Amino acid sequence: MSQRPQDIVEQALSASASGDCVVIADETSTANLRWAGNTLTTNGVARSRRLTVIAIDRRAAGAAVGVVSRAGVRDDEVESVVRAAEKEAAEGSLAEDAAPLIGPDDAGLPGGAVSGQPGQPPQPPQPGRPGWADPPERTGIGVLEGFAGQLGDTLRAAGARGRKLYGFAEHELTSTFLGTSAGLRLRHDQPSGKVELNAK
Repeated sequence: MSQRPQDIVEQALSASASGDCVVIADETSTANLRWAGNTLTTNGVARSRRLTVIAIDRRAAGAAVGVVSRAGVRDDEVESVVRAAEKEAAEGSLAEDAAPLIGPDDAGLPGGAVSGQPGQPPQPPQPGRPGWADPPERTGIGVLEGFAGQLGDTLRAAGARGRKLYGFAEHELTSTFLGTSAGLRLRHDQPSGKVELNAK
């Protein structure tokens, strides 16, 4: 993950030979806790990245779309993902719902979204909200600190009653960067969490 996800988006768009192209880079960080038999067993933090390229092959009769999505793409593999999407589009059947890509002026951008033409700086985001140029948001093990304290109380109470608890808690934060050949640049930061609990 040497390049920023925004740079990966721009690299893929620059490599595109399609009439239209949409590129999405998702960068995800996760923090998790695991417990078994009323005892915390592991905790950790991980990061991952997924690149999705949507190539649109516009023809006289309409447009065909190719979509390729891969995880862990290195900088020198970006162009191969673009070419694979273009191959899918070239070999695909026409899409019945094809429409032109919208540009920044047509997007009706919500507060905090950003846009900009390639090679030009994006519009600034609203105060306090990350913009296109800002690094991806990340979670950390500290986000589960309050949960871990309550979990400890729950595990002790279960042990006192002769019950054993097993489970998993996870917090995930994904920053999604979307760029199109029409000049649209958008980002969205999505937190999510889950808890799985079994009792015996």
